[in-house]
Amino acid sequence: MIWLTWRQFRGSAAMMAALLVVLAAALAVTGPDLASGYSAGITDCTRDNTCDRFYDQFFDEYQTPFMAISLVVLLLPALVGLFWGAPLITRELEAGTHLLVWNQSVTRGRWLAVKLGLTGLAATAAAGLCGLAVTWWSDPLDRSASESLALMAPLVFGARGIAPMGYAAFAFVLGVTMGMLVRRTLPAMALTLALFAALQLAMPLLVRPHLMPPITATFELGKANVDHLGVPRDGGGSAQLLLRPAVPGHAGAWVLSSELLDPSGRDIGGSDSEGAIQVSTTSGPCSPAGAASGQDICMAEINRLGYRQQATYQPLDRFWPFQWIETGIYALLTLGLTWFSFWWIRRRLS
Repeated sequence: MIWLTWRQFRGSAAMMAALLVVLAAALAVTGPDLASGYSAGITDCTRDNTCDRFYDQFFDEYQTPFMAISLVVLLLPALVGLFWGAPLITRELEAGTHLLVWNQSVTRGRWLAVKLGLTGLAATAAAGLCGLAVTWWSDPLDRSASESLALMAPLVFGARGIAPMGYAAFAFVLGVTMGMLVRRTLPAMALTLALFAALQLAMPLLVRPHLMPPITATFELGKANVDHLGVPRDGGGSAQLLLRPAVPGHAGAWVLSSELLDPSGRDIGGSDSEGAIQVSTTSGPCSPAGAASGQDICMAEINRLGYRQQATYQPLDRFWPFQWIETGIYALLTLGLTWFSFWWIRRRLS
């Protein structure tokens, strides 16, 4: 069975290995220059306090390859489920070759165990190597990225660390299970894609924010958490303030919610809508004349009046605990589907 499974699988395995070698070579060639450029830039910007500008310029320069390799890691588990998992059993069922094997000395359980074990381990290893290689290469860019593309951001989190291993293992067994249930390759591929995509969307929206209790705290307003502060040019009226999805002192945190609170603690805005600040704009620090000397003075006045940001967030130092917990969840789902596949092939499949 091992020899037969390897003969059926070796073409796909060779293609996957070739793609991984190409990716690894590209990352190995460009990674050291990327890291040295980041280190040199940090050294220079620290002297004149311009690191915010350096982060933006550095990330913009490499944004296209950053997005491309992240997309590769995100798509790899889905492709494994579609092209390795779903056809693994359906092509045997459609051709009728499973009956020939079962009439020999090979049991149904052993037949399925070898197919799941050999191909599943290869899929998990490929996704794991790809995810860890990309994590190593993108480390300088993850440190420079904006809040929406930081390491804990939903779009990036799934393309880093060990999580792709869990995704690939689950997608593969999901494809096998769908193939057993519908017995046709194309419908099994469609169901695998739909169910896997639904779970990948539900995880960051409904599950991941609650893997560990989020932190809720209030912060003074400043450059770290204020995106825009608008003062009427002709004076009069209220100042308008828009928050950034970030929290001071916690760079890279995943902000789940961010509200602007007035001195009484009432929510008056956030990171998706401007809030009206009741501060004098005809005279004083927030008047057009005062704003001409810089917004720091106006921001200090707003803080003195009692305006604050209230944020609920998951800090960056929870990245690896979240990786292990989420991978464990997918491992349990994979084991559940594996048990169901063995039960189905012994009791229902003929």
